[in-house]
Amino acid sequence: MKVFRDLSWFFKQEKKAYLTGIFMLFLVAILQLVPPRVIGIVADEIEASSITWGKLSVWISVLILAGMLMYILRYYWRIHIFGASVKLARILRTRLYEHFTKMSPHFYQRKRIGDLMAHATNDIQAIQQTAGSGVLTLVDSLLTGGFVIVAMAITISWKLTLIALLPMPIIALLTNWYGTTLHARFKKAQEAFSFLNDKTQESISGIKVIKTFGQEKEDIEDFKKLSNEVVQKNIAVAKIDSLYDPTISACVGISFILSIGFGAKYVLEGSMSIGDLIAFNTYLGLLIWPMLAFGWFFNIVERGRASYDRVYRLLNEKIDIVDREQTIDESPSGDIEISITNFQYPNHEKSILQDIHFTLKQGKTLGIVGKTGAGKTSLLKLLLREFEGYNGEIRIGGRDIKDYRLDALRKAFGYVPQDHFLFSATIKENIAFAKPNATDEEIYLAAKTADVHDDIQGFVDGYDTIVGERGVSLSGGQKQRISIARAILLNPEILILDDSLSAVDAKTEESILTALKENRQGKTTIITAHRLSAIQHADLIIVLDDGKITQIGVHESLMQENGWYKEIYHQQQLEALVEHGG
Repeated sequence: MKVFRDLSWFFKQEKKAYLTGIFMLFLVAILQLVPPRVIGIVADEIEASSITWGKLSVWISVLILAGMLMYILRYYWRIHIFGASVKLARILRTRLYEHFTKMSPHFYQRKRIGDLMAHATNDIQAIQQTAGSGVLTLVDSLLTGGFVIVAMAITISWKLTLIALLPMPIIALLTNWYGTTLHARFKKAQEAFSFLNDKTQESISGIKVIKTFGQEKEDIEDFKKLSNEVVQKNIAVAKIDSLYDPTISACVGISFILSIGFGAKYVLEGSMSIGDLIAFNTYLGLLIWPMLAFGWFFNIVERGRASYDRVYRLLNEKIDIVDREQTIDESPSGDIEISITNFQYPNHEKSILQDIHFTLKQGKTLGIVGKTGAGKTSLLKLLLREFEGYNGEIRIGGRDIKDYRLDALRKAFGYVPQDHFLFSATIKENIAFAKPNATDEEIYLAAKTADVHDDIQGFVDGYDTIVGERGVSLSGGQKQRISIARAILLNPEILILDDSLSAVDAKTEESILTALKENRQGKTTIITAHRLSAIQHADLIIVLDDGKITQIGVHESLMQENGWYKEIYHQQQLEALVEHGG
């Protein structure tokens, strides 16, 4: 019953719907008592040869009326109770989705996408079942069972009722044990499904890599292994689940044997009529559903409890990046001042950034270069407030970035990450993702600035071309440039290109950089790159090595130093010369 206590907030919220549904179940439980009693009365009148067509018509009319009322009431209680449970699924799914959008990248480093999808599908469905079918089976079985037992005891024989209910304690003990075991096994089954879900999502996303390396057979074997684990875990659940019906059926069978045996004795003694015995056994037949419902109820509740625990733990994951109590609700602009003494990722001992101190004037271009793993992207993540916990300050326009509301801060940025993500939509919709009301002219201008307009025009459907999952139908360079166009369309105060020109040739790179310089007068641009030609015209260049600034200046001054920048620049110039046949 713990899951019902956990869901009490929702039952209070939807109390009108649940109380209406329960009241209708109450009326149905009373109406169900009518047919057995009518059958008993008619049986006695037949035995006494006192039945007439008039009396029979009356009793048939009573049965028809009771049946029609039960039909109508059952229709409406389903709308109220099941309708409310659907609302619960919507609320929890929305909360999960909102929670996902607030979590930092660290959260997604720890969690598998397939597991998160399982929470939002299977677990939510199990909780919905608890609030719908679970409430139904509990209330209906208690009301129906209670009224039937009272009717048997009061209107027929309390002695025979007690005798017939002797197997009930056995059902209570066994179903309690089944429920506890089922909870543990269902939890493992859900975890196995999460692993399978994650494997499927990962394999489909990486199908090109799998095919390129010829690993289809091995991937299928891994999938089969996980799929078999899901089957085995669910079979383990089914083995316990399948014990409910046989156990209850056996106990009900014992009840029928007892009621018929002792009932026949009472009929022969004259303390009970044959009609009463028929009515009693008909009532006992009505008890089969409440007994089976209790088994079904424990199944639903234990599944719901395991799922709610998983969802609850997820919803209680701490949000790493939150707004302060008093923040500025305006988008920042101005000089960027970075003064970081030390930064390390959560649960990591090694420092990623150390002694990073520089100022970038508004409207200028910053180039950040260095070896792979030098800390370039980490620095950008701190600027975007994707991570915190650093010693020092990052200021924009003279204010600490933590003084701005998080959504207001990020409105100042147009960010093109290393991992270019395109949605399974048209090219036009992908470019206009952050500005859905953009005009065609604005979209075309952004695409031209990113030097991808001609490529798009070459497609059969032009800007209405569907790019496929994650832009699967496009080349790496086209995806990069569409991502750049998406950021440019916003005309952000600060544009960040995180190694976003790596998949384009030198000529295209130069074209994009020239267009950015012409169209972003007075706006700040930050570019990280491995190819120094992308940042050599920047107003400020910093060289990172192992999280520290080893060189800072402009291209000309850095070329005067005998450092990493000069060495790599000459090396890349020679490589370019060789590529062109020199």
